[in-house]
Amino acid sequence: MKLLDSSQFDVSRLDITRQNVAVEKVLEHTDDPRHRYLLQAYLRHRYLESAGRWEEILDPALTVDEPHYRFDLIAQGRFALHGKDEVAALYGHWTATDQCVFYVEDESVAVGDHMVVGRGIGYQQTLGSEVAGTGLDIDPEAMYLLRSQIMMLWPYDDHGRLLGEDVWEFDDAEKALIRLDPADVLTAEQAGRLLDPFIKPLPAFDDSMLPS
Repeated sequence: MKLLDSSQFDVSRLDITRQNVAVEKVLEHTDDPRHRYLLQAYLRHRYLESAGRWEEILDPALTVDEPHYRFDLIAQGRFALHGKDEVAALYGHWTATDQCVFYVEDESVAVGDHMVVGRGIGYQQTLGSEVAGTGLDIDPEAMYLLRSQIMMLWPYDDHGRLLGEDVWEFDDAEKALIRLDPADVLTAEQAGRLLDPFIKPLPAFDDSMLPS
C-alpha cells in the first residue's frame, strides 16, 4: 500500500455529488420496473450513507430486519455484521467520526432481479488511528483517504428490500492512503448538505416490481 499526500494526489478531482454517476447512467437506460426500483433503492442507500443519514437506511421499506454484511478487505481482513444493531453501530461510528464520506471513480454497475453489482475504485475518509497497523508512517490524528479497488454485490428480496452487502477488494494495484489537508476533509454535516438534493424518496412498491 502506498502512502501519498496532497502533492502526489489531486484531491480536488473528487466530487461527492458525482459518486453515483455510474448508477444514475444505468438507471437512465433501464425500463424494467423491478430493475428501476432496485437501482433507486441502491442510489438512496448510497447517498444516505455518505450524507450521515444512516438511520433512514434501516427503514423496513429499504432493509430487511436481519441484514448480513460480509467484507473481505486487504488491509482490514474479513469481517461480518449480522443484524440491524451491528450495522447501525458501524454506520453510527462512521458518521460520528466523518468516515461516512465516500468518493467513487471508474465504476461499472449492473442490475438483476435480485441484486445490484458494482465494481470500481472507492475512496473512504478514514482516521489515521484506524489504519495505524499498516506498517506505514501514519499520523493517528490525521484524516486520510483509503483508496481501494472494490467489488460490491448487494442482494435484495422479492419486495426490493436489501438483504445485506457482500464487499471485497479484488486487487491491491490502486491501494493507497492519501493524507488529507484539514481544508480538504469533508464533515458528515457538509456531506449531508451537498447530497440532500440527490436523495429521492422511493416509489411505492407494486406488483409490477415483483420478480417474474
